[in-house]
Amino acid sequence: MSKYQELLHNPPTFTELYDSENLREVIFETISCMCDNRHFIKFKKNSDGDFKMNGNGHSLRNWSMKHENHVMEWEADDNNWGAVVNMINTGTSKVNIVKCR
Repeated sequence: MSKYQELLHNPPTFTELYDSENLREVIFETISCMCDNRHFIKFKKNSDGDFKMNGNGHSLRNWSMKHENHVMEWEADDNNWGAVVNMINTGTSKVNIVKCR
């Protein structure tokens, strides 16, 4: 079974995000349905204190998520990381690992 299939049937929970009051940066490692390729989506706070999302050199459209980027950024601003993970998982990749600081 591929890593993508494992994540599809048994999605992990990310307890690191439960205490998310003072996060400055959150990085999601995603696994693609195409050959289990790994890519990263990064949310980083800007000088206004708002999270901005980027694909680390890749277009965010490559993930084929069903939500607009600004909607996910607003959820991140509200520390609603469970919703962000669910939105990312609507695309062609699934969240595998999260790192935050």
